[in-house]
This record gives sequence, structure tokens and C-alpha cells, in this order.
Amino acid sequence: MNLNQVTVTVSSIPEAVAFYRTLGLQQIVDSPHYARFLCTPGDTTFSVHIGQVAPATNAVIYFESASEQALYAQVRRLQQAGVVFDEEPVAQRWGWVEARLRDPDENRLVLYWAGEYRLNPPWRIPDEPAGQAPD
Repeated sequence: MNLNQVTVTVSSIPEAVAFYRTLGLQQIVDSPHYARFLCTPGDTTFSVHIGQVAPATNAVIYFESASEQALYAQVRRLQQAGVVFDEEPVAQRWGWVEARLRDPDENRLVLYWAGEYRLNPPWRIPDEPAGQAPD
């Protein structure tokens, strides 16, 4: 199974589009009530739709940087563009480097770099043999 997209609710499509384009996402769909972005490299998409924005949720959207250096460069570029971070890049105890921020509607975002730990942390569980489902 492959993740296709994540969609968040926003109060203003133009404001959200400007913000996510500033983050570096490539816009591929534009309508008055919906916008969709390509997360490159790769083919996962991220979208926003207009609606009543709920109070802050527990959902956190993670956007991965290609390298630790790229993460720091991206944070500097965004700060120069006026983007405010809740937390600048910090090396976490689980091996990732994360910078935390919010979009204009308070949706929580993390820009991060995880390197090898993204898919293979030391505490990863063994893969299931092909064709076997867990009990």
C-alpha cells in the first residue's frame, strides 16, 4: 500500500497556497476550494481544502529533507522569507533532526531529516515473512 496524499483543512486557499509554495511544494491543482501539491522528489501529494478549521489537532505533517544540510538551508531560506518556526532544527533522541512550525491555520508541520533512521532505526521490528499476516 502506498500513501497517496494527506489533506488538511484551511480557511483561505490563496493564503495556504502561498505558504505551501513558499515551503517548496510544487502546485499541481488549483481551484477556489482545493489545491494540491507534489512533494518532490517522489510522487506523494499534499492538498488543502477550504472548510471550517477545527482547533489544533493531534495530527502532525512531516516533510522530509534530502539531507541534514538541506534541512538547515531550507529553514534559513524560510526564515528569510518570513516563516516563523516554533522550534528550529534540533537533533532528537530518536536520531532525527526536526524543525517545527505551523501553517497559517495552525496545522502542525515538521521539516526533518532522518537519514538511515527513517526506515531502519535500531529498534525496528523484523519484517514479516512474505504472505504472512500478523496474529
